[in-house]
Amino acid sequence: MIILDTQSWLWWMHDPLKLSKEAFQSINDAEASDGMRVSSISVWEIAVKIELGKLELPLEINEWYQRASTYPNIVIEPLLPVDAIASTQLPGSFHRDPADRMIVALARRYGVPLVTSDVKIRKYKHVKTVW
Repeated sequence: MIILDTQSWLWWMHDPLKLSKEAFQSINDAEASDGMRVSSISVWEIAVKIELGKLELPLEINEWYQRASTYPNIVIEPLLPVDAIASTQLPGSFHRDPADRMIVALARRYGVPLVTSDVKIRKYKHVKTVW
């Protein structure tokens, strides 16, 4: 199993050529075996970016979500209180973006790699990343 961050999920769904070879292969492998998880905070992040005019999707957000959430071998992980709390108690130094913190907390809870192109997250030594 792997966790996809918001950008990786969007690229996987709409423009997989933007993924690194390693990220693409990891997602393919997970899709064929034990699956992928996406934090529900990513759905919120996407909706906010659409509302602010910073992101366009090929479908209206509700229809897009309906299709994206039923993609084979993907689970939209609900935000659990344990992840919310853990996101405030990440070890070491990590930036303050709440969505990134919750996604990292989710990956840490499962003890699985996080697929991300985000350099700040990739430099964080307390979570395994794939890119």
